[in-house]
Amino acid sequence: MKGAVRRVTPASLLVALAAALVLAACGSDKPKPTPLEPVSAKFAGRQVWQARVDGVKFVLAVAARDGKFFAAGDDGSVLALDATTGRELWRAQAGARVSAGVGSDGRFAAVVTVDNDVVVFDAGRQIWKARLGSRVVTAPLVAGERVFVMSVDRVVQAFDALDGRRLWTLQRPGEALTLAQGGVLTSYKDTLVVGQGPRLTGVDPVRGSVRWEVSVGSPRGTNEVERLSDLVGPALRLGDTICVRSFQSAVGCVEADKGTLRWSRNVGGLQAVGGDDTVIVGADASDRITAWRQSSGEVVWSNEKLAFRGLSGALGAGKAVVFGDAEGQLHFLDRDTGEFVLRLPTDGSPIVGTPVLSGTTMLVATRAGGLFAFRPE
Repeated sequence: MKGAVRRVTPASLLVALAAALVLAACGSDKPKPTPLEPVSAKFAGRQVWQARVDGVKFVLAVAARDGKFFAAGDDGSVLALDATTGRELWRAQAGARVSAGVGSDGRFAAVVTVDNDVVVFDAGRQIWKARLGSRVVTAPLVAGERVFVMSVDRVVQAFDALDGRRLWTLQRPGEALTLAQGGVLTSYKDTLVVGQGPRLTGVDPVRGSVRWEVSVGSPRGTNEVERLSDLVGPALRLGDTICVRSFQSAVGCVEADKGTLRWSRNVGGLQAVGGDDTVIVGADASDRITAWRQSSGEVVWSNEKLAFRGLSGALGAGKAVVFGDAEGQLHFLDRDTGEFVLRLPTDGSPIVGTPVLSGTTMLVATRAGGLFAFRPE
């Protein structure tokens, strides 16, 4: 289980410490990873280039936009790479270790440092930074010449991308305990879409006012830790539908035009879902993979052969769905049947976050700082 944080005051310190101890205990008796079975490749796929950063201890290190990959490393390095060739287009330095990133609209790139500064670059040149009030683990969203940032206390702020002027702040009451894992911060047409606990919320990006909200999961459990149900990013957008996981609670899809819930299924799980217009795919807390029909939430297939392998978020890539694991292996499963169709190695360290696709090139980041580009064929 991933860690959680709480806004700590002297009165709540013992509760926060108790929560931390419970969370630490969650991973202490984890079963051994299921041994991998040989895979007979059903289609071709190969590594096409490789790059490196210092290391990746935060959640989301890579973004794709306009034929470019944007990446960040622990040491504050931020870079842009040509998605086809891997050629480095620019490299910059945030000035401190990175806690969240990277977000980009193709021109501007933004990260957040451990000093709680959001730092913004234009074609590799730092143009401004601004101090935030609390820790950030969700990659910023850059859209419409604005930079949107959501901190772990679910406060959302908007900045002018050109000069860093703070435009508005949205702060809403919520649970005392929140998840220290990348949340939902995305867009749909002219609406900013954010995760607020188990609720997917549509926000006016100009004014910061709430347009609609939908509960995807229902908190369950006898204590605050068990009731954690924050939405986990990145969300999956499919036309007018946004599908997302509610941490250890549910998977569901929302009609973003109407702000209504299409379907939700009670299922545990810690990482983001992926897929396409046919199926939504995700792994539960034991890394059993399930595919749900995108239109209805009906279970299509399940696969338990990667149990306890520390799977990443899921990516839909053509007729395959892709997961990374804690040993640096990239697993391709048939979208329609769940059968293995390809496996590709990286550097042996855990694959971080969710694989990212630009055109026909897929990029994964590893804990050791490897950036591996693959091209399934």
